Amino acid sequence: MTIRPRSRRAPGLLLLMLPLVFLGLTSCSSIDPRQVDVDLPSDMPEVKETSFDKPLAELGRMTQIYGKRAYIQGKDITDFTGLSTYGYGEIPRDITEMTKSALNAIGGNVVYIPYSPVFINNQMVTGYSNFQGKLIPDVVLSGGITEFDRGLETRGSNTDFGVTTKPFNVNESWVPGDTISLDYNQEDQDSLARITLDFNLLDFQTMSGVARMQTVNTINVYKAVKEKELGFTIFGPTFGLKGTVKKVQGRHAAIRLLVQTSVLQIVGKYLYLPYWKLIPNMKPDPVVLDKIRQDFRNLSQTDKVGEMQTCLYLKGYNVPVTGQLDAQTQSALTSFKQQYAVQGAGDAELYVALWSSLGDNMEQVSYRRELLARALENPSQQAAVAKAPAKKEPAKEVANRAAAPSEKVATRKAADKSSGKKDVPAQRRASSGPAAVASTAPSEIKAAGSVSKESTPVNQDKDRNDIAQVLRSQPVLGNKNSAEAMINERRMAE
Repeated sequence: MTIRPRSRRAPGLLLLMLPLVFLGLTSCSSIDPRQVDVDLPSDMPEVKETSFDKPLAELGRMTQIYGKRAYIQGKDITDFTGLSTYGYGEIPRDITEMTKSALNAIGGNVVYIPYSPVFINNQMVTGYSNFQGKLIPDVVLSGGITEFDRGLETRGSNTDFGVTTKPFNVNESWVPGDTISLDYNQEDQDSLARITLDFNLLDFQTMSGVARMQTVNTINVYKAVKEKELGFTIFGPTFGLKGTVKKVQGRHAAIRLLVQTSVLQIVGKYLYLPYWKLIPNMKPDPVVLDKIRQDFRNLSQTDKVGEMQTCLYLKGYNVPVTGQLDAQTQSALTSFKQQYAVQGAGDAELYVALWSSLGDNMEQVSYRRELLARALENPSQQAAVAKAPAKKEPAKEVANRAAAPSEKVATRKAADKSSGKKDVPAQRRASSGPAAVASTAPSEIKAAGSVSKESTPVNQDKDRNDIAQVLRSQPVLGNKNSAEAMINERRMAE
């Protein structure tokens, strides 16, 4: 019997067949490198939504609940750092349109008046425009991007892992190596940039800054790079997988959030509204709280009680707005203190807690406000709902009006007479609480609303000297059901 030796050519033939098999697979277009292709996604346009769209709209509702209004004009809001031009366009040069969108998104009793002198001049030259019916702003919004710091902080980390087996006893000549190894590498790197936006309010008439009406807000923008690599070595040949991802937070989108936050804050501060209720984890504004405390302390005792009764009624407590601290009002105050854990607070702090709590449930407050407005407009129910007399006019205002030139007083009276307005008593013009509104006849409110629709720049300028117009109770944009300035109307010009 003859024993034939085992053939050692089988592995070599297998290696020769592998390229032939691979070439055969290239007949499929999905594997053939010459037929490489990529599919691009196709997306439809989407509505741009941010986390501050709803708070801006809620601020507009808040202006109606608290009876506030403002005509705001905006100047060009641009980049003051210069990096939008010399920094490869990392931040926008002009954010005026973002500011316009944020102001228009508020609605309610906030009216945005664009700053466009070129358009007005061109319309006047062509004769197509005049100032009839144009609105005169109360304040002007100015500001810009004041800081853009790149690379404030850069962090990096690296992880390496590798393992190699002992040599195997491989006696094949075609095998280039005799070990198996595994290598893993991970590298992370992230950096931080910071953008700051400043806003200021200017009085339109005097073009002077409104004290303490400014905001300085900052947002952090991040950039990160991550890389992973995995490699195998089997008897010489090496196979590997590698992945890299780089993410840059959109700086234009971050600036939009910064603009919306700043607009919400400065408008809420100017109108003395509890706007911090609309932003999660935001602390109360001390400027607004100081103003509310000061206004409350300046009221008479009767008006103080009337303000508290009004807030209690809007919160859902069925108390009459009489200005008298009766048992029903005391019971409602006790219940409110227990619900909101108000302990050991004076009248001013209690009122601030009541006043700011109206922003917790604006749906209910808005409904109760309409009920109160209807009751105040009905002469048969005015005595039952509110009997408090109007507070006396401050002595300072009496002295200022006595020292004013007689020509202005005569001009104002002549304008009021020609426009059909009735002379409003001094006590009623100076009062801004719910008791004063309750004592105002509905016909006077309607008359004031009808006059405002035909206002011109000349008449508006005269109306600014009339306290009754400064504290005007007619709604903005013809919304007769909003009961504008019915509750907590504050002076818009001082």
